Amino acid sequence: MKIKNITDVFFDLDHTLWDFDKNSALTFDKIFKLNQVEINISEFLSYYEPINLSYWKLYREEKIDKASLRYGRLFDTFKKIGFNSSDDLIHKLSEDYIDNLTTHNHLFDGTLDILNYLQSNYILHIITNGFAEVQYGKLQKSKIDHYFKTVTNSEMVGVKKPNPKIFEFALQEAQVSIKNSIMIGDNYEADVLGALQFGMDAICFNIHKTKLDVSIKQVSNLSDLKVYL
Repeated sequence: MKIKNITDVFFDLDHTLWDFDKNSALTFDKIFKLNQVEINISEFLSYYEPINLSYWKLYREEKIDKASLRYGRLFDTFKKIGFNSSDDLIHKLSEDYIDNLTTHNHLFDGTLDILNYLQSNYILHIITNGFAEVQYGKLQKSKIDHYFKTVTNSEMVGVKKPNPKIFEFALQEAQVSIKNSIMIGDNYEADVLGALQFGMDAICFNIHKTKLDVSIKQVSNLSDLKVYL
């Protein structure tokens, strides 16, 4: 069923349009080779990915800062796989990871198709919790920056999704009312519940196959957004 009265569509970036896990894996493979770190990349990622998600949850909840996230996720993963690393190497890898992350810019299947489809009828925007210094690079280097009128980053606002202040800031930047706006993202807590509790409509891009209440609008691939918009 098409949703009426929507003029502006707000997207999350990582795990929604920009294929974070794929690009991140390629980046780690690159920086481990650069730093002559001999680790089985598949084993590393099997531990790193859930650890990274748990650190991002702490970061969203303002329980840790950016530096703690960058260091801790690598420290904990190396400890799990029994890789003995110095603090200097962890800091070096952390910096190299950020510096090299936008050298790989794979998008999810259907990203360009859905953005082209939507831009003829809606104004498009980004709301992201990612670090400012890399998020703009992701948009530019994946060549999707021109689709978006505004890009709201958590570091601009001083809070992160699901905090209502970031949604309020984004709507003010876009100069649009809440009733004419919708949020699309993969993270149920940050993107969907955050928007809904703010009073903004939302659709979950449910790539994580989270079990959601039947009242939650959801799609399993981006092309399915055409059902709603």
